[in-house]
Amino acid sequence: MSQQHPPLVPAETRRARGAGRNMAGRFERFERVEPGTGWEGDGWDIPEPPKAWRTEVAIEAPRSAITRNASPDVPFDRSLNPYRGCEHGCIYCFARPSHGYLGLSPGLDFETRLVARPEIWRILDKELRRPSYVPAPLALGTNTDPYQPIESRFKATRKVLKVLKEFGHPVGIVTKGTMVARDLDILGPMAAQGMAHLGVTITTLDPDLSRRMEPRVPLPARRLALIRQLADAGVPVRVMVSPVIPGLTDHELEAILEAAAAAGARAASWIMLRLPHEVAPLMEDWLQEHVPGRAEKVLRRLREMHDGQLYDSRFGHRMRGQGVHARMIARRFDIAARRLGLSSGLPPLDCGRFAVPLGTQEQPSLF
Repeated sequence: MSQQHPPLVPAETRRARGAGRNMAGRFERFERVEPGTGWEGDGWDIPEPPKAWRTEVAIEAPRSAITRNASPDVPFDRSLNPYRGCEHGCIYCFARPSHGYLGLSPGLDFETRLVARPEIWRILDKELRRPSYVPAPLALGTNTDPYQPIESRFKATRKVLKVLKEFGHPVGIVTKGTMVARDLDILGPMAAQGMAHLGVTITTLDPDLSRRMEPRVPLPARRLALIRQLADAGVPVRVMVSPVIPGLTDHELEAILEAAAAAGARAASWIMLRLPHEVAPLMEDWLQEHVPGRAEKVLRRLREMHDGQLYDSRFGHRMRGQGVHARMIARRFDIAARRLGLSSGLPPLDCGRFAVPLGTQEQPSLF
C-alpha cells in the first residue's frame, strides 16, 4: 500500500531543491523507500554519506507538438512545452502532478528527473504546414518553464521560436528565466510586427524567501531587470503576480506591481495559490519547514477560499478562490493596476502574418 506521508528527504541531500519528499504519484500502487543495509542496530552498520539529488535529463521524441485546451480560465486554446518537469523547483508549481503521468514523483523527481524535447521544432514545422491549420496565438511556458536551466544545453525553445518567426506565427511566453533575453534577436523583430508577448512571473520581492520557495529561479531583482531589458527592446511585457500566497506574500501585491511598472511592464495579472493533488502535502511540508510561524495562517486562508478544502478545481474558481480574503486581494489588485496603468492588457497578437514558407530550415527556398 502507498504511504500517505513518506519520510522527509535529508535536507543536506536536497540543497537548492524545493520539495522535501519524493512520494509516489497518485497513479502508483506502491511507495518507493530507500532500503537499509540490513545491519542497522547490530553495531556492524557503516554509515554512508548521503547522496545529493542530481539533475537527470531524458530525451523524448514527441508525436505532436501543439497541445489543445478548452479551459475557460485561460485566454489561449493551444500551447507547446519543450520540457517536462522543471529544474526551477518552485514548491508551489501546479504542474507537479503532471509528472505522475510519466510514472515519476511530483516531488523531487519533478525537479531532478527532467525530459527534454530538442527536436519538437520539427514536429511543429509539420503541424503548421497542414492545410487544415488555422493560426492563433501559441502559448509557451503554460506547464513548465521554457527557459529553465537546461534550455542553455538543448535550446529547444529557441528552435521553436525560429520556426514560429519563419511562419509569421504569434507567440505568448510565460517565464521566470532571464535566459529569454538571449532570444531577443528573434523576439524583438516578432514583437515589432505584433507577434510576440512576454509574461514575467514575480511571486515575491524578498530574495531570501524567493531562494527558499523557488530555489533555482533568478532572484526578483534580476527578473525586474529582465522586464526593463525586454521593454527597452520593444517587447510588450506583462508582470504575473503568481501565485499570490495568502498570509505569506499577499502583502507584497502593490509593491510588486509598482516595481514592475517602474521597470517597464505594460500589463499585469495575478493567480491565487493552487494546490492540486500532491502539491498540497508538498506545500504543507515546505511551510512547516521554512515558515512554521505562518503555516497555519496560510492553510487556514486557503480553506476559507475553497469551502474548507485546500483546493477546488472548478473552472472560474480555481485561480481566484472565494470569500472575503479572495475578494479583498482581487480588489487591491484592480486598484493598484489601474493606478499604475497596468489594467488595460497587452495589445492583441497579430495572426494575419501567418504564411507557410516555401522552404524549410534545412532546405531553404531558392525563391
